[in-house]
Order: sequence, then C-alpha cells, then structure tokens
Amino acid sequence: MRYSHLTDRLQGLGGDKWAIHTLARHMKREGRDVIELTIGEPDVPCPPDLIQAATAAMVAGRTGYSNGRGEPDTLAALAQRYTARRGRRFGPENAMTLPGTQTALYAVLCTLLGPGDEVIVADPMYATYEGLIAATGARAVPVTLHPEQGFRLQAADVAAHITPRTRVLFINTPHNPTGAVLRADEIAALGALAVAHDLWIVSDEVYEDLVFDGVTFASPLDLPELADRTVVTASISKSHAAPGFRSGWCIGPAEFCSRMLPLSETLLFGSQPFIADMTTRAITQNSPVARGMATRFAARAQTIHARLHGLDGLSVHRPEAGMFALLDIRATGLSGKAFAHALLMQTGVACMPGESFGTGLAGWLRLSLTQSDAAIESACTRIAAFTENPRTI
Repeated sequence: MRYSHLTDRLQGLGGDKWAIHTLARHMKREGRDVIELTIGEPDVPCPPDLIQAATAAMVAGRTGYSNGRGEPDTLAALAQRYTARRGRRFGPENAMTLPGTQTALYAVLCTLLGPGDEVIVADPMYATYEGLIAATGARAVPVTLHPEQGFRLQAADVAAHITPRTRVLFINTPHNPTGAVLRADEIAALGALAVAHDLWIVSDEVYEDLVFDGVTFASPLDLPELADRTVVTASISKSHAAPGFRSGWCIGPAEFCSRMLPLSETLLFGSQPFIADMTTRAITQNSPVARGMATRFAARAQTIHARLHGLDGLSVHRPEAGMFALLDIRATGLSGKAFAHALLMQTGVACMPGESFGTGLAGWLRLSLTQSDAAIESACTRIAAFTENPRTI
C-alpha cells in the first residue's frame, strides 16, 4: 500500500529515540528495580488550586467547543504576562494557544516552512526537533554546540551555515538537553544575523521559569528590533508541573498569528475550555512550584558532579537551568547508546543516550534530575560501579 511522503520523512525520528525509556518502563511494570533518569517530568504534583480550577470549570459546563486561537481570557492573560516580562506591549492578537509546546512548535514551523527550506538548529537538540522540521519538508542544518562554550549557540557558527535557502533560526533557551542559557549579547548577535538574512527566529522557552540562581534569562522577545520576526513557544508543563494537561502557546507578530489560525483550526479547532481556565489561572500568578524545582535540580546536578566528575575519565556538565545534567562517557570507549543499554540491563539505571539528541552528544548521557535526592545518590553509586568495568551484553 502507498503512504504519504510525510511518513517517510519521519521514519526513525519518533519513538525510536526513546527506546531506553520504553524498555525501562517495561522493566518497571515487571517489578524490576529501575531508577528512571530518562524524561523531564516534574518531581511535584500539579498545584491543587490549578486542579480545582479545571474541576470547577468542568462542573460549570466549560466542556464545549472552543476556537482555533484560544479562549479570550487566556489570550488576555498571555498578553499581560509577556508585556510585564518583556517590557513592551503584547496584545491578545500576538498570542495563540495549543495543546502543549510540541503542538505549538509543529504549527509554528508548518506556518513558516515548506519543502526545500532550511532551518538552522543547534546540535545537540531536543529529540523531537528533527521530526518537527522534517514534517514540513524542510531540512535541518545542525550547528554544533561546544562544551568549552557552555553549549551556547554562537553567532559566528550560525553564520557559516546560512544559505539562500535558510528561512528559520530555531533556538532553545534554556536548552534541552544541555541546560545552557543564552546570554543577552549572544541573542542580540543571533538576532543581527536574522535581520541581515531576513530569517525568522523560533525560540522554545518552555524552561524559562526553571533557571538556576545566579543565571539571567534572556529572550529574543526582549529586543523590539526582532519583534516582527520572532515567535516564542512555551507551556505550563514544566513551570506548573502540569505536563499531562497539554496546555501551551506561541507568542508572535499579529500577522503571523492570523496566518497560523487556519492551520490551528485544521489541526484541532480549539483546546478544552476547562484547561484554558486552568491555564489562565496559572499564568496570571507566579508558579508556586517552579522555584523549588529549580533549587532541587541545581542541587542534584551538583551531587552528580561531586560523585562522578573525574571518576574513571567521566566528565559531568552542570546545567544552568532545566531538568537535566550531561555525563560524558567517551573515555569508556562505548557509545552513549551502548553504555545506556548496558547500564540499564546491569544496574537498573535508565538514562537517555546522547545520540538521541544529535551527533553533537555522541558518547554522552542525559540524566534527569527529577528523581528524589536518595534516588540520585543511588544512581550515582550504580553508575560509578558500572564504570569500573563497563561492558555491553
């Protein structure tokens, strides 16, 4: 039978990247002792007042159809939030709501890209980005991030990869998987390139509220000169410990939002009104859980560094934000994929192989910081023991 070219473009870019996580979940269901350091799921439950807001909205009958742009109160709340945070006016016409950052990014990229276009994207990158870009028919152009530069995207490296086909500069700050946070001057330099080459900037900022102490978050939305070419996506999944509610948005020029509206209507014709009411409540107040998560994640990254950095040639990269630390295991001679599989089977510690995030992390592991302090300590003990005699099976 025949299938669309879209399915061909997405082959190997979906669940295959999460094979270790899937195997670990299977082992847990069998009752095996597994410490799951694979995904970035918040370590606290969704705040009770948000659950109550969603419940009250359902009881009140907020279970009907919405529209492709979003509920008016949510759009107004987003406009108020970004006006306060970015120091210039945003209106409801600059906002669109969608089910989670993933859906928002898909809609954004489909609005901006088509077959033959090119997208500059950092390598390593979040595991779904390759699929998001491939779905549009565009081509991802990876730009290597370097540990010695803090894994922060540099304008000079980007400039060397721009061609007449380049349409979008796709950035992610704070960055997954590295936890790097772009500095204001770095964003300004990237923005100058976008202006010079007439590029869109798409910025995934879902970890904005999980920046560690001593680090300052910056966004291309901070710069008025980039206003007509920047689209930002985010959600309440991380900041408000609500990943299962799938509530996200994008912020961009009014014309962009109008152009994206038919696509949003074609995709799903509106998110659930009761989730929109919950989201409105979430974004009109400071998150009661984000600061605590950031503090705990920073401390757990420090624990991993203290326990594993320099041990048998291992190296730990400490993040500046987000939910993950990176472990360089190249000294073992194993690939990240081989090491992660053997580590899971022999010790029960599940980590994501760096290769799931691009060639730039070949021979690395991504370790989630969302397990308890005790579980992180135990995982470090098991990793250290395994590293003394790493072998595949």
